Amino acid sequence: MATLQQEAQSQGASSDATVAKVAHKLEVLVIPVSDVDRAKDFYRNLGWRLDADYDNGSDFRVIQFTPTGSGCSVIFGRNVTVAAPGSAQGLYLIVSDVAAARAELIDRGVKVSEVFHDAGGEYAGPDEPYLFGRLRVSGPDPDHRSYRSFASFHDPDGNGWLFQEITTRLPGRVTGDTKYPSASELSQALRRAEAAHGEHEKRTGKADPNWADWYAEYMVREQSGEELPK
Repeated sequence: MATLQQEAQSQGASSDATVAKVAHKLEVLVIPVSDVDRAKDFYRNLGWRLDADYDNGSDFRVIQFTPTGSGCSVIFGRNVTVAAPGSAQGLYLIVSDVAAARAELIDRGVKVSEVFHDAGGEYAGPDEPYLFGRLRVSGPDPDHRSYRSFASFHDPDGNGWLFQEITTRLPGRVTGDTKYPSASELSQALRRAEAAHGEHEKRTGKADPNWADWYAEYMVREQSGEELPK
């Protein structure tokens, strides 16, 4: 059975010749809600940054929040969309530690599902749909593979969000743009590099005076999905 990485490499990667010349950066997602103030309280409680709350005093209001570390924001309000409240589903928030992200929201009073992973090639089932179909297996991915562990939650209208744990990007997903959206993400990346470098020194049997270069190479390759240094 083909792995996610093999499928992505054979089917999903775009060649340089087909990539758009002008950058298309996703900026805003529209969330349909029925009670604007209730939604504002919910998203503020997630710890997201409130960017704007504009009200013309009669028939229009728009609120914008940006999730921590995200380059894309969400907006909702009055006369912002014709979509039915609660109809936005499959909204993914990428985290480096799904258990920690889940625990933080629970501490904030948000109801979050248990951590789950996919059923290994089985997609049909009774569960709420997500990236890998409608079968959710309890607990994180047994091998802690990147892209494979999730947790889900909903806003008061039922709009559906999922945490997806990604620690290493698939090849071609990030190229020449190594960024960490928060100090916490950078710290975790440094710790992974530190642990890997420790194994490197065990294999070589000596201290590596160029550890900074090794760390940098490891972190760049990890984000771009390239083979990690040994």
